[in-house]
Amino acid sequence: MVMKPVGIAELKSRLSEYVRAVRDGATVTVLDRNTPVAKIVPIQPPGLRVRKPAPGSLPLKRLLLPPPLDLKLDVMELLSEERQDR
Repeated sequence: MVMKPVGIAELKSRLSEYVRAVRDGATVTVLDRNTPVAKIVPIQPPGLRVRKPAPGSLPLKRLLLPPPLDLKLDVMELLSEERQDR
């Protein structure tokens, strides 16, 4: 669904309508003095999908996990170091 171009003043006065149209799949071209300056497009859904396990695969509760790593790390120290950088 493609929508006709819209001027900035019109977009400002009816922004909610245009956002609803974009949510429904429309693309809005924003004009400044009849010159295209921006395009408002719907956000693409993420590429990751959750699907059912393949037929015959083991149930999750029967999957074997690797043993935990024996790391000599202090998680709180790492966290505080990371936060100091901000």
